[in-house]
Amino acid sequence: ELGWISKVYVNRPAVVRHAEQIKKWRTVKGNWQAAWLLKAVTCIDLTTLSGDDTPSNVQRLCFKAKHPIREDLLKALDMHDKGITAAAVCVYPARVSDAVNTLKAAGCNIPVASVAGEFPSGQTPLETKLTEIRLAVEYGAREIDIVISRSLVLTGQWEGLYEEIRLCRAACGDAHMKTILATGELGSLANVYKASMIAMMAGSDFIKTSTGKEVENATFPVGIVMMRAIKEYYWQTGYKVGFKPAGGIRTAKEAITWLMLVKEELGVEWLTPELFRLGASSLLGDIEQQIFYHVTGSYALQHELAMA
Repeated sequence: ELGWISKVYVNRPAVVRHAEQIKKWRTVKGNWQAAWLLKAVTCIDLTTLSGDDTPSNVQRLCFKAKHPIREDLLKALDMHDKGITAAAVCVYPARVSDAVNTLKAAGCNIPVASVAGEFPSGQTPLETKLTEIRLAVEYGAREIDIVISRSLVLTGQWEGLYEEIRLCRAACGDAHMKTILATGELGSLANVYKASMIAMMAGSDFIKTSTGKEVENATFPVGIVMMRAIKEYYWQTGYKVGFKPAGGIRTAKEAITWLMLVKEELGVEWLTPELFRLGASSLLGDIEQQIFYHVTGSYALQHELAMA
């Protein structure tokens, strides 16, 4: 539906001004902070996407996803029986089987997500991308994070972008598809809005800011624009599409700010793992550290919290 995007205009100064105000928001304290942090934990896609990933560190990541916060800390908060786990474990396709087998052995139903579609560059023929997606699903991935061809956005080939994402959606089968826009490489906020709309029209279950490998990853201006697109798409169609900021989110305070922004822009109904995810590899460590401080009044030593 090219008419939806043909006249898109983004007031960049207004978006940037709103983003600066967001940074000044006062954060919640005490039990409210602990509650928001535990909500953030349940929305984290616990991720390892390194060239030196091995079966052993993927297994460690899976066990951390099942037990993201120390049991004694959860008991102190009376949350030990609420089934708090990470939302998913995200790995490369070659490591999907390791993650699936580990979680199955642990009696855990946490889904495995896999990046595919020539992550992070997207610079391969479409047939190669589709093959990689099908293999990741065959290995057991229940969620697929694809990456778009940025050149299609930069040259205004919106129908080509739609067709690429549509074919990726078909290759995913029953798996949920998150479409990574790599917003730091799209050139403008208007392009971010348009790419968001095209991705949703083509059947994406989520739209995601970044691969985490770009120079600029998840930022508040980009998040605002993408969430406004999600809201517009919901008004037009009645379909709720999820949002996932990823890359550079490392502190508990940042996680809470993103949750508050989603609540402001999209509403409370989006604050669930079904519609909101945080892509992060080191964020969980800081969240657990802050919960430790809330419970004990002091910060944990390095060996007192399990590594992810």
